[in-house]
Amino acid sequence: MSDLITKLALATGMDQTSVRRIMVTAPHRYKSYYIAKRNGSLRRISQPAREVKALQRAFVDLVLAYLPIHASATAYRIGQSIRGNAAAHCKSGPILKMDFENFFPSIKKSDWTQYCGKTGCLKEQSDIELSGSLLFQYQPERASQRLAIGAPSSPILSNILMYDFDVGIVNRLAGGPIIYTRYADDLTFSAPRTGYMHNIAKIVRQTIKSTPYPTLKLNKEKTTYVTAKYHRSVTGLTLSLDGRVTIGTQKKRELHAKVHHAKYDRLDAESLQHLAGYLAFVNSVEPGFLTVLSKKYGTEVLRKIRSSSKISLKN
Repeated sequence: MSDLITKLALATGMDQTSVRRIMVTAPHRYKSYYIAKRNGSLRRISQPAREVKALQRAFVDLVLAYLPIHASATAYRIGQSIRGNAAAHCKSGPILKMDFENFFPSIKKSDWTQYCGKTGCLKEQSDIELSGSLLFQYQPERASQRLAIGAPSSPILSNILMYDFDVGIVNRLAGGPIIYTRYADDLTFSAPRTGYMHNIAKIVRQTIKSTPYPTLKLNKEKTTYVTAKYHRSVTGLTLSLDGRVTIGTQKKRELHAKVHHAKYDRLDAESLQHLAGYLAFVNSVEPGFLTVLSKKYGTEVLRKIRSSSKISLKN
């Protein structure tokens, strides 16, 4: 047995024969379901079997956690947040936003194989092959193994395999005032003035073409450009003219209405739990707004909303 299998067996408490068997069969051990996107299409979520998930988490701790991720990548990282991604642009001017089509499914097992060959993070060919099987789901419609939305190893692995792309973008922007961040598949660029933004789309296309892996495609329909005179948002958060990151006026109006309904017991259990989750998100982005809600509706109302999620967990 390989050294990787030995380490995974020790980390999970499984025997080595079982570890190898699970890794070999892992690409087919997913349960998938679909959720609707905003544009009406469907996104596939694929949950790996429990034993596959355990090995994926162990592999993250043993291998992936030690591989480089570029500072521009702000998603799925300890100490980073969606707020931090937006805050990087809050004091800049116009914003250009782009994203990739089918980001996770565009990342293939062969990309991991190339990465291992280039970096030497795994040296044994058998370990490279087995780890690839562990990390990627077989998707019959593409007749290949792709990164699954729902596997615990997919987020960090996407950042690792995007390292060369992020380096390429930053190198091409070097010497200029343009700020670049990437939150998963969302690319955000900002600059003091519009003149700096003219060549960014070309730079992104050049970087995609020159980066050997993964093979990515821009979603042209979702490329947006916004100047500082208008509503600027980054990954769903609003950048105010005074340099703050907020949840936005419309979201605040909606929250006022929902908390008002909660105060008078007009929300069912599911709606209360959803509201509790969103208030937790608001606390991480704009905690001062919770103080506003507390003063208007009372601390007891907010406490009741928060407790609804705890009751759900107990049940």
